[in-house]
Amino acid sequence: MAGSSQLRVTIWNENVHERRDKSVMRIYPDGMHEAIAAGLRRELGATTSIRFATLEEPEHGLTEEVLSETDVLTWWGHSAHDQVTDEVVSRVHARVLEGMGIVALHSAHYSKIFRRLMGTTCALRWRSAEGGERELVWTVNPAHPIAEGVPQPIVIPHHEMYGEFFDIPAPDELVFISSFEGGEVFRSGCCYYRGAGRAVYFSPGDQEFPVYHQPEIQRVIANCVRWCGSAVAANDVPSSRKGGVGRDWFLKGS
Repeated sequence: MAGSSQLRVTIWNENVHERRDKSVMRIYPDGMHEAIAAGLRRELGATTSIRFATLEEPEHGLTEEVLSETDVLTWWGHSAHDQVTDEVVSRVHARVLEGMGIVALHSAHYSKIFRRLMGTTCALRWRSAEGGERELVWTVNPAHPIAEGVPQPIVIPHHEMYGEFFDIPAPDELVFISSFEGGEVFRSGCCYYRGAGRAVYFSPGDQEFPVYHQPEIQRVIANCVRWCGSAVAANDVPSSRKGGVGRDWFLKGS
């Protein structure tokens, strides 16, 4: 956000289920990206500018120019992870290391970019019971900024189950743990520092349930965006480093 009067957010959505599956169309007729944006507009207001990018666009909507004008990127993907090109993944990864924030949502745990950032399989247990099951999202770090203003716990009446073991590195800051009717638990709100950037994984948001219309979930996502975008500009980023420097280079400003 350094040098910008607004927090510039790009909401990336695979946008496959909403165009293909009638059950999802009924819940998200304008796409999940619009439901996420509605929450950001309500919670963050004029402090934030929002743009959309989707899988079917050239370069998946994530050109060098778009990413250079993005402070925080949110990412939702599920059925087409393998269709995201490695070139775009490398471009996003580089921007995170340079300071862009990223918020990975629900099944984005298995996206190419999240697995690149984590360096692990990011595999987990899951269950999609008909009608879903109740999820309770418990705050285990109440003073963390992404938990600001949310109830303890958040109650999601019907949702897909995600369960441990979740193959991710130990979070730098663990904020939420979810419990499910079937007895499973899951680390559902995890914060990381990657290079000069910040990353959050927040698990609620299966496409078959109206989770992104739920105000408490919208509030968490807005908090995640704000936290990811609140990092100050780094004074030394990867693109500024080079080998073969002479002695006293730091005195010469080169």
